Amino acid sequence: MVRTSHIFPVLRYRDPRAAIEFLIKGFGFEIHAQHEGPDGEIVHAELRLGQSMVMLGGFTPELVASGRTASGGTGGVYVSVRFVDAHYDMAVAAGAKITRPPEDMEYGSREYSCRDSEGYEWSFGSYDPLGTNGKVADA
Repeated sequence: MVRTSHIFPVLRYRDPRAAIEFLIKGFGFEIHAQHEGPDGEIVHAELRLGQSMVMLGGFTPELVASGRTASGGTGGVYVSVRFVDAHYDMAVAAGAKITRPPEDMEYGSREYSCRDSEGYEWSFGSYDPLGTNGKVADA
C-alpha cells in the first residue's frame, strides 16, 4: 500500500486576521478555509500557495499558559516559487522585512529571506527538492 505524506506548517499569530491579509498580499497565498469562533476571532485558517498549504490560528489561553507564544523563533518556512524576483517585489511592497536580498546560490537556486508581519522567517527560492533535478515544479 502506497501512502502519501504531506507537511503543513502551523503558525500561531497574535492577530490572525492581519496575518492572513499580509500572507495574501505579500506572499500570494489564497484562503482555502477559514473558521471563526463565536466572537468572530479566527480560530483556524488554511492558506494555499500552488499545491502547498500553511495552517494558522491565534493563541488560545492554553497555548499562552504553556509558554508557547513566541513568534519569530528559530524556525522558518521555505517555499519554492517560480519567479523569485517578482515574488520579492511583492513581499517588499507589502512591507515584509527583508533579511536576505535575492541572490544566486552556488547550488543553482535563486533565493531571498524575509520576516512576515509578526516576525516569522520565510525563505523563497527557485530550488524545489521534490521537483525534477531540484528545479521548481510547475505550480
